[in-house]
Amino acid sequence: MPAALSLTDVRLRLGGRAVLDGLGLVAAPAEVTAVLGPNGAGKTTMIRCCTGLLTPDSGRVEVLGAPPGSASANSRVGLMPQATGAWSGVRPRELLAYLASLHATPLPVADVVDALGIGPFAGTPYRRLSGGQQQLVNLAGAIIGRPELVFLDEPTAGLDPHARREVWTLVRALRDAGVAVLLTTHAMDEAEQLADHVVLIDAGRGVADGSVAELTAGGSLEQLFLELTRPGSAA
Repeated sequence: MPAALSLTDVRLRLGGRAVLDGLGLVAAPAEVTAVLGPNGAGKTTMIRCCTGLLTPDSGRVEVLGAPPGSASANSRVGLMPQATGAWSGVRPRELLAYLASLHATPLPVADVVDALGIGPFAGTPYRRLSGGQQQLVNLAGAIIGRPELVFLDEPTAGLDPHARREVWTLVRALRDAGVAVLLTTHAMDEAEQLADHVVLIDAGRGVADGSVAELTAGGSLEQLFLELTRPGSAA
């Protein structure tokens, strides 16, 4: 089966610094690919390149067989950013209804609201929500259009344990429905629980790649992380 996402020797300099330095990875359909790395390793920049928000200096990025940011790719991709200020005044239920209207066969808004526990704050302006509540709304917005590939940038950051497990259940359901899920996380247990494939990056390049079982054969995922990466220098 063709890859849902592939990056080949991707390089990008920002502010005179190499943020991506020959990065390569492949994400398959119906699998969860977890990208791990310290702060400043290039995880969010990689996602921005995959969604057309940034253009690499060199290398190749292919999203569902199309160039990143193209109409063909955008209509089939979901993105959950770490934060968004554009939704400041809108209420979650109204936002999700609007996002659903942009797609031919969206998920029912009520089902998504129920699945993620958004109901109690669905009528509260986005700017008044807690960080964890905003995370859940961001996630709902990423999946409402039934994407074939979804990017989740630290999807459980700031969530309490109950909400975190709800997100894990949803991620597994996406994978079981055939969706390719690429998520970034700092939580080793999250990667161990969810990932079919793990890519460990440091300073914009891949330093380890494989299944959780393969990467933890000699110890824990956290131990490997500490051995192969340097302390982060930026958020």
